[in-house]
Amino acid sequence: MDGKFKRVRGMEDILPEQTAIWQRIEDTARDVFARYNYAEIRTPLVEKTDVFSRTSGDSSDIVTKQMYSFEDKGGRSITLRPEGTAGIVRSFVENKLFGPEHPKPVKTYYMGPMFRYERPGATHNREFHQIGCETIGTVSPQIDAEVIRLAIDIFQGLDIQDLRVELNTLGDDESRAAYRDTLVDYFKQYQDELSNDSQRRLDQNPLRILDSKDRHDQEIVAGAPKLEDSLNERSQQYFAAVKRALDILHVGYTVDDRLVRGLDYYTDTVFEIQAKAPAFGDEYTTICAGGRYNNMVQEFGGPEMGGVGFAFGEERLATVVQADENEHAVDYFICTDTKDKESAEVNRILDGALAKAAELRSSGNVVEVNFQERSMKSQKKEAFKLNAKNIIVIE
Repeated sequence: MDGKFKRVRGMEDILPEQTAIWQRIEDTARDVFARYNYAEIRTPLVEKTDVFSRTSGDSSDIVTKQMYSFEDKGGRSITLRPEGTAGIVRSFVENKLFGPEHPKPVKTYYMGPMFRYERPGATHNREFHQIGCETIGTVSPQIDAEVIRLAIDIFQGLDIQDLRVELNTLGDDESRAAYRDTLVDYFKQYQDELSNDSQRRLDQNPLRILDSKDRHDQEIVAGAPKLEDSLNERSQQYFAAVKRALDILHVGYTVDDRLVRGLDYYTDTVFEIQAKAPAFGDEYTTICAGGRYNNMVQEFGGPEMGGVGFAFGEERLATVVQADENEHAVDYFICTDTKDKESAEVNRILDGALAKAAELRSSGNVVEVNFQERSMKSQKKEAFKLNAKNIIVIE
């Protein structure tokens, strides 16, 4: 094929033999969301660039390196959405879902493509697909715990059992401000030794240095002050309540005091859910992440209302999920014996097959019809490939 007609790098085709796995993931997620009384929300693929740059933070890799941003014909800067939360909160405020006529919290879920300009890999591309949820309108440690339980229910519904929850708190605004000052004092001692990204983050958001992948940065981070030492009483009590609620829901967890997540809008609870599977080299790998954000609604001009949510990537999950063997099973395969017959007879047979298929489908059956001139042996071989439960021969 001429190279100019090939797919764009980092954008993948999801072929029919793969979509059965994707549909199982999506169907399972929808079922679990429904049990928790979440409704689907669909927001645009493009937003004004400020929707993401203002909320995700100038220090995040998404804003500084990965966003697909461009000017439209009206000279406006717009961006292909790199994540789901900011657009949903924008919609929450713009459509006044904070009004008294809407029950609180507003509980929504979403499924769809996201876009980030990064090096494509085995389980992540420049176009990737996320499933996630947002609960907006209430600040509650019990809701934080319930959201984590919801995610686990989805993964267990997909027969992923070896799961691990990593948990941390970033505290409220007062606690974060105190911790920020403490971190700045500490990292300034090593400013010249930090990576370029971490030097930039030192002024913008020093908490992001804790998440640095640079090896020497990690050595410096190992001696950094701990956030728990800067937490005020309110933040300590909130985190204790989250852990207590997780215990009630029988969710095991490990507290990781270096877990900060890659977006600047998080407050209080942050978490990652990891899975262990052969596809990941039998090592625990993060498949889901999320947390609480208590300031974003206000940043979009709404009232003081907190939210919490999570997201997971379908590409990564699809590597460890098996297709449902009964998905798209063919109930009837209709063979047509047209070989070596005259045109009028062929049309009679094919018309009869067409009518029979319509009758069977009207009763809810999945039906495949052979409309080609080929041997009965090859038709039955095709029926076998499709795992057809029944074969009918029209002759």
